[in-house]
Amino acid sequence: MRAAARTAFLALAAVLLAPSCMGSQEPDYFAEGDAAYIRKDYGEAARLLRLAADKGDVRAQYNLGYLYERGEGVPKSDVESVRWYALAAAQGDAMAQSNLGIKYANGEGVAQNDVEAVRLYRLASEKGNVPAQYNLGYAYAEGKGVAKNEIEAVRFYRNAAEQGHAPAQGALGSMYDSGRGVAQNYAEAAHWYRLAAEQGHAQAQRVLGYMYAHGEGVAENNVEAYKWSDLAAATGDQDAIAARENLSAKMTQAQIAEAERLSAAFHPKE
Repeated sequence: MRAAARTAFLALAAVLLAPSCMGSQEPDYFAEGDAAYIRKDYGEAARLLRLAADKGDVRAQYNLGYLYERGEGVPKSDVESVRWYALAAAQGDAMAQSNLGIKYANGEGVAQNDVEAVRLYRLASEKGNVPAQYNLGYAYAEGKGVAKNEIEAVRFYRNAAEQGHAPAQGALGSMYDSGRGVAQNYAEAAHWYRLAAEQGHAQAQRVLGYMYAHGEGVAENNVEAYKWSDLAAATGDQDAIAARENLSAKMTQAQIAEAERLSAAFHPKE
């Protein structure tokens, strides 16, 4: 069970369409495309954004890459997504750099290349892009595209975690849990797992449940352990399902009912 609780926190984030932020122009294809997207006319959004993108509008280039990635208004195509992200990234757009880095890391629409992924994550991270900071932390933690350095991994995870990024909070909790790149500290691990769990991060919910069940970093509490395990189990997490079963054998019906009430009342923080 403990080994399962240490599973790496893997998450690569896509960013929502960028809002219109430039002054008006005639015609303003980006603004019109943005409006079409908001009303869910994705085909028209793609047509208008392409007109803007062909004129070098970096926002439209990024958004067009996003549409191709999701297959909204255009056939889903990683190759086309990469092409448009690359054009926006070359103009310094941090979201495009971050998402293009993910494409290189996963080998989607481009030859897999961890070194290039790290280069792009770093560019985006330096502009404050939070998913890129998380992904750069993961690269350092696993030695993908860069020399393995758990201290640097903690630094980048913390940068993203302090800005509310749930996967980074979970990953930072895991580093404290295992003593990788930082002194082992179960209380600190529980703190970061809780922040991620409260946002609905299933892996963090499962691990937090484990910590409550075993009194690691928190006071032992089977009701809390069951609650968090139950929330993770609802996502199909098999380890959480097994943990919930084990807990139920040690709890009274009243305790189980209270834990299930707490689980049902849970709403993820935004």
